[in-house]
Amino acid sequence: MTFDLVNYGFDPFYDFFAPVSRRENHTISMKTDVKEDETHYMMDVELPGVKKEDINVTLKDGYLTISAKREDKRDEKSKGKYVCHERTYGSASRTYYVGLTDEKSINAKFENGVLSLVFPKEEEKKELAHNISIN
Repeated sequence: MTFDLVNYGFDPFYDFFAPVSRRENHTISMKTDVKEDETHYMMDVELPGVKKEDINVTLKDGYLTISAKREDKRDEKSKGKYVCHERTYGSASRTYYVGLTDEKSINAKFENGVLSLVFPKEEEKKELAHNISIN
């Protein structure tokens, strides 16, 4: 099984060199680390400032989709005006091909701004070669 990351709307090269005004409009990021052992994959997805109840994880046709949102808590009535405002708000979604069809095989935990997922590797299908007799 291969583990494919599908990331919509994000180009690391362009975004790194993008002008500051473009980067300011980004929503929350979902930086991901994927590890493996003999039988499982382990994913850690950074979701700083996101609450557990604002995270949605779905599995459909072998694709695992993680969606999250972080709302802007700025109070217009508070004293002072912002001189610098770098924290981002909004929503983000990433899709990963994991090849699984049973959501019960995925163990998810959210702690300290990191969503941790553990799921089994898909069993490799052995290709059987058969000779076909010609009449």
